[in-house]
Amino acid sequence: MTRANSRDRQLRDRADAVIPGGMYGHQATALLPEDYPQFFEKGEGAHIWDVDGARYLDFMCAYGPNLFGYANPQVDAAYVRQLGLGDTLTGPTALMVEMAEAMVAMVSHADWAMFCKNGTDATSMALTVARAHTRRKTVIRAKGAYHGAAAWCTPRPAGVIETDRAHQLFCDYNDVGSLESAAAQAGEDLACIFAAPFKHDAFIDQAEPDLAYARKAREICDRTGALLVVDDVRAGLRLARDCSWSRIGVQPDLSTWGKCIANGHPISALLGSDKARKAASAIFVTGSFWYQAAPMAAGLETLRLVRETDYLERITALGERLRDGLAERAKAAGFALRQTGPVTMPLFLFEDDPDLRKGFCFSSAMLDRGVYVHPWHNMFFCAAMTEADIDAALDAAEGAFGVLKREAASLGPVEKLAFLAGAH
Repeated sequence: MTRANSRDRQLRDRADAVIPGGMYGHQATALLPEDYPQFFEKGEGAHIWDVDGARYLDFMCAYGPNLFGYANPQVDAAYVRQLGLGDTLTGPTALMVEMAEAMVAMVSHADWAMFCKNGTDATSMALTVARAHTRRKTVIRAKGAYHGAAAWCTPRPAGVIETDRAHQLFCDYNDVGSLESAAAQAGEDLACIFAAPFKHDAFIDQAEPDLAYARKAREICDRTGALLVVDDVRAGLRLARDCSWSRIGVQPDLSTWGKCIANGHPISALLGSDKARKAASAIFVTGSFWYQAAPMAAGLETLRLVRETDYLERITALGERLRDGLAERAKAAGFALRQTGPVTMPLFLFEDDPDLRKGFCFSSAMLDRGVYVHPWHNMFFCAAMTEADIDAALDAAEGAFGVLKREAASLGPVEKLAFLAGAH
């Protein structure tokens, strides 16, 4: 709250002149506290530095891509080695086959893999494959769930026309009756059901998937011939070394992956069962950079670390340490802090805080203490974090709760989040 952010402010002024809105997409800080930096200089391990030189323990992990630490030497060495040999070529290298083999071996429902660049690429391909396989049009997805930024699924309606959103039905996540109703409405035209691995919508409490809901989605698809798609772009490899729904014993026909599968290097994937192989081979999807070899080299090294290290067990233990410590400190300070979602992908929200004024104050106080948390989006753990990092974050939280306790009565509305008041 007291930092000048002088270079950051200069860059924002320059960006306003040449970038629409000054910044766009999920990494824009328009809906964050005013003191949050927009521009960063570097990342190393579990930390990032903004352009004004401030260092933060980063619980956003670049919104998910950082799994083994920023600038991980093993992953980046594999990337650089391949970069010296060739990256964007007239055709793919053998690494594409090796990456497909590695992902198919890792994910129990998968018999094949296709690669692209972003999560939106992967989810859009999944929808296309499902429609090609079934020769039907209708997709069911949960209200509020995020599946990318293409016209068919973007959360913002500007520039989107009615036909972009045609043939879509919505249900409430974890509501079996709502899902059954949507399936009945789709009738014989149901192409697929999209499912997030858990409810990770912004601004609201997260929720694990209800087993009855997941089984019902599988049963509907089996009964109708539709395909079940689990969108693991955000959660993949942070909940399991397999598809996230493998934890509850429900296997999809298609799954989408991205963010951390190459520890931040640009690659995403669509995985599928043999059932959908013919349809996947029939569609036309491509991109000039989808076949780049260097990200695949990084991906192979990332997947080796997934297989051969205890990263998942370690980040889970760290997540539990943070959750327990925050609960203790919040209670001591007199605050009801709701911590929801998997411990490796936490979300913090305060009771009686409809426009997040408490959350904004707490998050800014954490930022002042060198810890980057998010007031309304789920966060992420990476394997570069240590117990000492978590303990430092808990010390920062104790101070931040103290700031909030002193200032809570005088906090004004967060005008930029006024729209939330009507949603609660």
